[in-house]
Amino acid sequence: MRLPVPKAGLVIRYSFLWSHEARKGATEGRKDRPVAIVIAARKTEDGDVRVTVAPVTHEPPKDPDASIEIPTEIAKALGLDGERHWLRLDELNRFAWPGFDLRPLPGKPGVYDYGLLPEDLFARLKAGIIERQRRKAARVMPRD
Repeated sequence: MRLPVPKAGLVIRYSFLWSHEARKGATEGRKDRPVAIVIAARKTEDGDVRVTVAPVTHEPPKDPDASIEIPTEIAKALGLDGERHWLRLDELNRFAWPGFDLRPLPGKPGVYDYGLLPEDLFARLKAGIIERQRRKAARVMPRD
């Protein structure tokens, strides 16, 4: 097993825990899904890396300001399925890398990442999250 180096913009497979699931008492996500690393920062002297991720979902947003649609050609380049995909700006998970919830890609044992988001899409993701956090309209679930 060779884990990828965690870096901003990398799309990995992860068991994401939504805030509504946590409110009902769940401590584990009920579905493994692609997520984009938004922040990967060394937080301790011994080199621990803290990662914050934004989920990718097929569900069209109820609030258009809470998501960014991933263009079809980018989804295809990442190896995502042929459906529409959105990056959520209002729900984040934070954990110590690699954590317990990192998952291999379906049909690819030992592979944990889809690849990197293009710089312009990552910049939009980051700016959208910062704006939602400024308005206190984003939830961050600690996962460790």
